[in-house]
Amino acid sequence: MTRQQHIINRKLNIVQLAEQLGNISSACRKLGISRQHYYDIKSALEEEGIEDLLEKARTNPRVRNRVALQIEKRMLDYSPEYPAHGQQRVSNELKKEGIILSPVESAASG
Repeated sequence: MTRQQHIINRKLNIVQLAEQLGNISSACRKLGISRQHYYDIKSALEEEGIEDLLEKARTNPRVRNRVALQIEKRMLDYSPEYPAHGQQRVSNELKKEGIILSPVESAASG
């Protein structure tokens, strides 16, 4: 049995157990899953069928708090010029150039 088949069988077993017991809450407790997870599986099964039970790969990374590329480039150009400057100083110096950047962002990207 492949990994994909195992995932599909596990999700189908969740739905089947709930139908056998006639009680979704007790089936979810028995299997250690949330009711929301059960309803997600159930709706995916009803909408798309068994193929929709496979785990979907996320193709687009979720990048949070990312600064613009121009700001990142300027910050990376600034760092070798003044390697002893800390994140607060880098933020203050770039602010003089019109680049608003919090000290936390300058530490995370640099």
